[in-house]
Amino acid sequence: MSKISFKPGNMLYPLPAVLVSAMDEEGNVNAFTVAWAGTVCTNPPMVSISVRPSRYSYDLIKKRGEFVINLTTQDLVYATDYCGVRSGRDEDKLAKLGLTQQPSKEIATPGIAQSPVNIECRVKDILELGSHHMFLAEVVNVQVDTAYMDEKKSFHLDRAKPIVYSHGGYFSLGKKLGTFGYSIAKKQETKRQREKRRRKPAGKPASRRK
Repeated sequence: MSKISFKPGNMLYPLPAVLVSAMDEEGNVNAFTVAWAGTVCTNPPMVSISVRPSRYSYDLIKKRGEFVINLTTQDLVYATDYCGVRSGRDEDKLAKLGLTQQPSKEIATPGIAQSPVNIECRVKDILELGSHHMFLAEVVNVQVDTAYMDEKKSFHLDRAKPIVYSHGGYFSLGKKLGTFGYSIAKKQETKRQREKRRRKPAGKPASRRK
């Protein structure tokens, strides 16, 4: 295997391509695309998005202190790209794309109804890192589309056909290759079986068998 060195850069791919909704002081809502979004903490639940200060929604989020992360699907791929290359300074992108506002439960900023998951976030800190500033936010509520819930109340995001972004392209997710912990599941099962055999009572002595 042969490799060459690239200059230092962002090569962490694939990434979730999400639509982030933000609202101004008059109640006007904008949606813009963010590829640099990630999980930060489990308890309390926290996420981050990294945004260039020059982007229209940067000041909206900074002033309101909140935003909504809307997960994207194959049906939203056109909107995802459009919201990344057009500015809310010039047009109402939600109206242009026929996207519907989804009222939030815990914050004023609405999400996008066509998204299968709306993650309501309240900003806790802003890290001015360089070209991008990172908004660290606490997740205060999550809304999910009941169309992807089963009878056991388990949510199946895969049925919504989510997309990811990698090296300038949008991709659908492929087939499932395993589940969390599958690499050691067989070993654990073998260990349990071994312990069960050890606990099993021994047979009767040969002299007493009929």
